[in-house]
Amino acid sequence: MKRHIVIYLLTVIISGSLIFLGSLVTIKNVVLPSMTNDIETERAEVITVTGREVIGYDMTGDDQMQQEIITFRAKIIGGPNKGKIVTAIQDLNDFTAIKLKAVEPGDRVILYYGFSVMDTAYVLGDYLRTDALIILCLFFFLLIILFGRRKGINTIVSLVFTCLAVFLVFIPSIFAGYNIYRWSIVTCIFIIIMTLLIINGANRKTLAAILGCSGGVLVAGLLTIIMSGVLALSGYLDNESVYLVYLNNDNPIDLKAIIFAAIIIGAMGAIMDVAMSIASSLQEINEQAKISSFSSLFRSGLTIGRDIMGTMANTLILAYIGSSLSVVLVLIAYNTSLMGLLNREMIAVEILQALVGSIGLLSAIPLTAFISGVLYTNDIVFTVTPGGSEKKRDRASHETGGEG
Repeated sequence: MKRHIVIYLLTVIISGSLIFLGSLVTIKNVVLPSMTNDIETERAEVITVTGREVIGYDMTGDDQMQQEIITFRAKIIGGPNKGKIVTAIQDLNDFTAIKLKAVEPGDRVILYYGFSVMDTAYVLGDYLRTDALIILCLFFFLLIILFGRRKGINTIVSLVFTCLAVFLVFIPSIFAGYNIYRWSIVTCIFIIIMTLLIINGANRKTLAAILGCSGGVLVAGLLTIIMSGVLALSGYLDNESVYLVYLNNDNPIDLKAIIFAAIIIGAMGAIMDVAMSIASSLQEINEQAKISSFSSLFRSGLTIGRDIMGTMANTLILAYIGSSLSVVLVLIAYNTSLMGLLNREMIAVEILQALVGSIGLLSAIPLTAFISGVLYTNDIVFTVTPGGSEKKRDRASHETGGEG
């Protein structure tokens, strides 16, 4: 028990230290465009709506556009101006595709300060959504703790470290101009080792899962690099890709490397799940069977993997489809040719993500089963003879005392 606690504390301390040092190295070299405007943001709660003005615009033909200006008073609920009552406006018009709902008393909003519109310096920017998201996140953590107890707490700790590694180390490394391929692999390996050590401790099961998951992620990464050349990918998927290129003209971001990172990071979670499931199942089989051979455990691992394979492959593919559903709908609506649609780089990358991630997952199944079989059984053991030479005996004869 003491050994487990020591390993757990060492893992937490080392993980935190690596993230801290990584952030120091990457953040200091981040190059981003300087912000020259003086616009500030304030969190506020709407007290009352004081006025509405609708302005009509006659366009060509029978078209008519409208602009509605809503004036309201709000109380700032955070920052140095907390408690201050201000007057702000909301501009609702037909000239923009995105329209927020009209404000009502009690709404929590984000106000932009620094505009000079309708004699007020405050303009509605968006609705305040972080408060509700934080409450939902805390509810999620509570459910994890109630269900998992000590392991639930470990899960939360590993999740926090995962987010910190991505947002404080990996993303700044991209903006700092470091090699995205190298840093994405390092980030994945760190997350895999840290997560499995914190959740399961240092044992053979964890080692088998780490090696199996790492192998699956590396297979996914290698396939991504190969297919990027075969598919002649440029990395220009949407407008955001163009913005990324122009963030740093002296050292532009490698968009193909961004695709690589997105694929292996996106697939890592599912691959880790599969590797851990197989390693845990085979350990339980080995303990219950008392004497299990490598071949029997390996076959059991493949059987378990086949059962997991279908649902986990669906998980990856459905996740990618769901995350890009709006884009897919727009492209289908505005493309008359199915062949043209499927060959668009944006769609090709989505398909590539699903397929490469699934192949990485499939690769992790036999790899984890093989490693688990080797670690959980000692079908070949070595004994030292009086003359100093090593002689091989199989496990059965070793345990019964007979010669192999």
